[in-house]
Amino acid sequence: MASFDSIQDLKTHLIRKALTGSVFVAEATADDIAESLTTRVAGPPVVHDLTPLPTGYSDLGYTSAAGAAFNTETTTSDVDSWQSVSPTRSDVTARTTTLQVVAQETKAITIAAYNGIALAGLEAAAGTGDLIIKEPQRPSDRFYKVLSLARDEDEMGEYFIGRYLPRAKVTGRGGQAYDKSDNPIGYDMTFTGFYDSVYGTAQSFLFGGSGWLARLADMEIEQAS
Repeated sequence: MASFDSIQDLKTHLIRKALTGSVFVAEATADDIAESLTTRVAGPPVVHDLTPLPTGYSDLGYTSAAGAAFNTETTTSDVDSWQSVSPTRSDVTARTTTLQVVAQETKAITIAAYNGIALAGLEAAAGTGDLIIKEPQRPSDRFYKVLSLARDEDEMGEYFIGRYLPRAKVTGRGGQAYDKSDNPIGYDMTFTGFYDSVYGTAQSFLFGGSGWLARLADMEIEQAS
């Protein structure tokens, strides 16, 4: 006979938090991120540097304390049968992933993404430096590559946890308040991920770092030889 305590497997050191992070956005013409999140650098001590991002990825900069909030909605088609109180067949018909973030810095990437215009279309006037953006009558779909990367750390080293949307567009924009409250003028954007036929997925999940490597066995994740 086994006791409940003996079959439990509780490890507080496997609880991860996103202590800090950033959201990087590039236009659809930029290259995809590398297949390897980190590059191992010989020690001692052995460290894992992040693989550099391709040209064209801009950090949204400071964001609200909510950070990067992901949500996935799954739609199913269920078959109900006379003889069963639960569906006898269920098929996934749609799965949508969204990323909601409130950027706090006013700069080229936040202005462009929030207003749905090309970065190349941002040009300040000669002499005054004024920037005037006229909203088009019919907004066009503008796709981006979006990387959200969080960082955690403990005595074993760093942990990098992220998600990459190779083909995403802004499908929701929150309001802006021009007031003297504690909140800055923000750029509240919701990105929706779409399948990218070149990259081969709508999103990829990323894990790495020296701490991650050290905890592989504890997490019961096998490492390729």
